[in-house]
Amino acid sequence: MKPTLVIMAAGMASRYGSLKQIQRFGPSGETIMDYSIYDAVRAGFGKVVFIIRKEFAEDFKAIFEPKLKDKVAIDYVFQDLHSFVEGHAIPQDRTKPWGTAHAVLCASAAVKEPFIVINADDFYGRDAFEKAYKFLTESANDHTFGLVGYELIKTLSDNGSVSRGVCKVDASGNLVAIAERTKIYAEGDKIVYEDGDKKVEVPSDSKVSMNFWCFTPYVFSICKEMFEEFLQKNLHQPKAEIYVVDVAAKFITLPDSVMKVIPTQSEWFGVTYKEDAPVVENSINTLVARGEYPQSLW
Repeated sequence: MKPTLVIMAAGMASRYGSLKQIQRFGPSGETIMDYSIYDAVRAGFGKVVFIIRKEFAEDFKAIFEPKLKDKVAIDYVFQDLHSFVEGHAIPQDRTKPWGTAHAVLCASAAVKEPFIVINADDFYGRDAFEKAYKFLTESANDHTFGLVGYELIKTLSDNGSVSRGVCKVDASGNLVAIAERTKIYAEGDKIVYEDGDKKVEVPSDSKVSMNFWCFTPYVFSICKEMFEEFLQKNLHQPKAEIYVVDVAAKFITLPDSVMKVIPTQSEWFGVTYKEDAPVVENSINTLVARGEYPQSLW
């Protein structure tokens, strides 16, 4: 059974200001997702599942189905505020999705095989997908999950702060701890994150999660249990979210369970802000010029 690629594309892009998931960056009009799908398919993945908002469904189908037909299986799941909230009345001031862990939970009906989860607006690189495929087909099980780790200094934006899951890794390459830091940026020759009114320095070579996760379907039961606990505590917090990093932090506390941090040499880049877009376009054009990707992917 071939593993599946799950793409989280339901975010509201509040900092970016538009639906960046379907913005075209490649020389033949490719989105960043196109490159992720291309890398996943050539690595051996057999299906793509898009996690989207229902109102975007026709846009996604019009863009991706013509070019992916006969190349890879496609499915869609919707992240909706009402999904998995049985027994809870949603407050009127809640407009944001519930977070990335809830997004993964929304994919549970469509995914029955080992899978990776990635962001729609991050470019991860061929090496990352090849290593993830190898991990899923050779090492992953219900007690062994993985994440692809990037060096923090290579994942910052020149145009503002970013959110990163900062990892603590032991000598065996196992995740010891992970913390979501929502305001990380370079300040002089240091990298810091904000914790209330304090600034805390982070080593520049720290491994960080860019939301490239390697799971088995067992993760859905963890997500469901944690989401229920989250709702009981945070239902009336209009901006509270539950992240995949929270699920990872819980998983590594379970008996005999480890999260492997998979290093990659791939070049990462992404679009957090509109000002990042020209950098992404130039980076893709450079990779195409090097011959790492064809002029037209499909």
